[in-house]
Amino acid sequence: MLILSPHQLLFSSTLFLGIFITVSSSSWFMLWMGLELNLMSFVPILTSTSNRYSAESALKYFLIQALGSAFFLGAAPISMLMYSFMFPIILMVLLLKMGAAPFHFWFPPVMQGIQWPQALLLMTIQKIAPISMMSVVLSGANSIVVIMASIFSSLVGGLSGLNQTLTRKILSYSSINHMGWMLGAITFNEPLWIIYFSSYSIVSSSVVFILHSNQIFHINQILVMNLFSKPLKLSLFLSLLSLGGLPPLLGFLPKMMVIQEFINSKASLLWLSILLLSALLTLFFYLRVAVSSFMLSYPKMKMNMSPTQPRLTFTMSFINLSPLLYPLVLIAIY
Repeated sequence: MLILSPHQLLFSSTLFLGIFITVSSSSWFMLWMGLELNLMSFVPILTSTSNRYSAESALKYFLIQALGSAFFLGAAPISMLMYSFMFPIILMVLLLKMGAAPFHFWFPPVMQGIQWPQALLLMTIQKIAPISMMSVVLSGANSIVVIMASIFSSLVGGLSGLNQTLTRKILSYSSINHMGWMLGAITFNEPLWIIYFSSYSIVSSSVVFILHSNQIFHINQILVMNLFSKPLKLSLFLSLLSLGGLPPLLGFLPKMMVIQEFINSKASLLWLSILLLSALLTLFFYLRVAVSSFMLSYPKMKMNMSPTQPRLTFTMSFINLSPLLYPLVLIAIY
């Protein structure tokens, strides 16, 4: 059970307040103020007394976000001289803040030094404000920046995750890959990226909940679970495959909607092919983790775990099978 301390509760409330200000504001100054409030609230949440690397990750995150805010403010005087350069600069600042390629260099190191709950916030909640701002400022004239960032993010996330054995870095590169799909969804319409982001957040939460409840930070730790961990391994297996976008799991539905939008709008076939190739790469290293957890084990290194703990994680992973119930829902409606 997660119990928030008073300072964490305070900074969590101001964190969401900054997101709400950014999403609902109609002026550039209020947008900047919401981003800064969100930044100053998230840095104390990153720090932890039980993790000596969290201070380093918090400092890295603060410096990168402060750099992005400085460029964001610098876009204002530039717009007085060359107005056409203002929006590409703002788009690149937002790409830096959300950790999309080619400005992704800070994201995996920060993820590696923080705890699982903070990592989940960094992968999901902290992307809401930059993505919503990007959907507002995006236009046809500067969409080439988003297209190139989508291609780079999908390739970097797929290729860089192949040689990773640390689970937090695997999920960080997975998040970068999913950013490529979300950037593709932004170029079409706003409801599409909201659906994709919501599905990604749900599936990522199911994966992080399993890894956090068992304190799994390396692939080898999955192999030393006890005899009661078969439901736990099955739930992790379903969650990872759903995160990779394998049908008929929940993670496949938003990808299918993006692919359908690509086909209907007759967008670039090369762009869609790169996204699909990167999805196969991410599915490969998910399968490597999932299959190794089933096929390999160390009987002499069984850890003691409560046999009731996997029941909760197994129940939570059933959210990934929710698309199988959609036909029944349609039958009930009609």
